[in-house]
Amino acid sequence: MSAVATELGSRFAEVVQAARGGILREGGLVVATSGGLDSMVLLHLLRFGFQSSGLPIHVAHFDHRMREGSRSDSEWVCGVASAWGLPVFVERAQEPLRSEESARNARYSYLESVRRAVRADVVVTAHHADDQAETVLFRLLRGSGTVGLSGIAEFREPGLWRPLLPFWKEELVEYADSVGLRWREDPSNLESAFARNVLRSRIIPDAESSVAPGARRALVRLAEQARDDVEAWRYLLPGLVETLDLEEGDDVLSVDRAQLLLLPGALRGRVLRWLGERLGARLDTVGTRLAAEFASSGGSGRHLDLTAGLVVRRELDRIVLLPRPLLGKTKEASDTPLSIPGARAGSGSVTLGGRTFTVSWGGPESSESARDSVTVIAPHFPLTVRARQAGDRIQLSYGSKKLKKLLLEARIPRSLRSRLPVFVDARGEVLWIPGVATAVGPEARDDGRQVLHIGIDDADTH
Repeated sequence: MSAVATELGSRFAEVVQAARGGILREGGLVVATSGGLDSMVLLHLLRFGFQSSGLPIHVAHFDHRMREGSRSDSEWVCGVASAWGLPVFVERAQEPLRSEESARNARYSYLESVRRAVRADVVVTAHHADDQAETVLFRLLRGSGTVGLSGIAEFREPGLWRPLLPFWKEELVEYADSVGLRWREDPSNLESAFARNVLRSRIIPDAESSVAPGARRALVRLAEQARDDVEAWRYLLPGLVETLDLEEGDDVLSVDRAQLLLLPGALRGRVLRWLGERLGARLDTVGTRLAAEFASSGGSGRHLDLTAGLVVRRELDRIVLLPRPLLGKTKEASDTPLSIPGARAGSGSVTLGGRTFTVSWGGPESSESARDSVTVIAPHFPLTVRARQAGDRIQLSYGSKKLKKLLLEARIPRSLRSRLPVFVDARGEVLWIPGVATAVGPEARDDGRQVLHIGIDDADTH
C-alpha cells in the first residue's frame, strides 16, 4: 500500500477507534454506496482496513431513477460487493424522483430501514469536508441561524455516521488513485439545475481564486465555531430555564412571564426555541421572533400559532407552549382519582392531567415528611382526591367561594388547573387544595373527635 493510502488509512483508523464503544458496538455498519468516488473510498477503507475488527459490513444502494442508466450503477455496486465478499441491499424508486429533497428523503428512509432490518449500529455515509463547506455556504446564503451554520454533524440520531468529514475531496482522490480503486461517474453532478453543483463547480472555486484562497477551510471553521456555540447553549439553557419557574406536563411546558421578560430579547427567543425543541418542534427564525414578541405583548388568554404545529399562549403570568392539537383540550379522561375509605393508615397515588401524586394518611407520622399536609377533623368518609369539577366551591373564613374564581385569583394558569388535586368528602364538600386553600372547619382539640392527617407529594420525589 502506498504512503498516501497508509497515511489516510491511519487517520481514518483514529476516527473509527474514537467511535468504538460509543456509536459503534457489535451491530455493524450499513454503508451507503452510490458507486461514486466518495462512497467507494469509504467502503474500501472499511472493508480492507477494518475487517479484522469483526464489525459486520452491509452495502446498501438506492436507485433514485433520476437519470437514464442509473440501473447500471446498481448492477455495478452489486458486482463490487460480491467481489469484496459483502452482503448488498438494493432498492429502486417506484417512479423517477424529481428533486434533491425528495431523493434525499427517499434514500435516507431506505437506508434506515436496512439498518433496522440487519440490526446494525449505524448507517455510514461518505460526506467529507468539501460537502461540509458547501452545506455551510448554502445555509449561509439562505439566511440560516447558528444551528444551521453548524453544518453536517458527524453523528445524527437514530444512527447515521459520517466518518469522512475530516477529509478533503482531493485526499480521497489521491487515496483512490494510490490503491487503484475504480468508481462510477454521475453525469448529474455537472448539471447546473442543482444548487449544490453550482456551489461546488462555480461559486466556491471563484471565491478561492478571486476573494479568499482559503474559503473552503474558512467555511469548515465557521461550522466548527457555530457547533461550539450550539453545544455551549445546550449546556447552559436547561439551568437558565429552571430559573424561570419551569412547569412541565404532558406535552405542555410553561415559564414565569415576568422572569422571561427580564432576559434580553435574543436570549428570550433562544429559551422559547429550546422549549419548542423539548416538545419536538423546531422553531425557525421567524417563529422564534414571533414567539418572543408575543411573550412581551400578548394578552392573557390569547394564543399564537407558530411553525411546526406549536402554539404559544399566555395564561395570566405564565407563558405556555403546547402542540396545536392540544389547544383547548384537557386530559381528564386519563385521570385516576383516589379514594380514602376510612381512618386506617394507608397510601395511594392519584394522576391528574398527566401529573401523579403520592398521598398518605393516618396518624401524625403520615404527613411529617410530606411536601404539603393537612389535618381534617371529623371527616365524612370516604374522601376522594380528584380534579376540579364545574360547580365546586370551598368554605373559607369569609364565606363560600367557587374554585374557578379562587384559582383565577390565585393566578393559577389554566393549563395547570386540571392538574391540581382537590380533596372532597362524602358530601361533596371541598376540604383542601394543596398549596392553594384549606376549607374552614372545626378547630383541632382533644375532645375525642376523629382526626385524620393527610400528606401529599409529587410521585417523582419518592
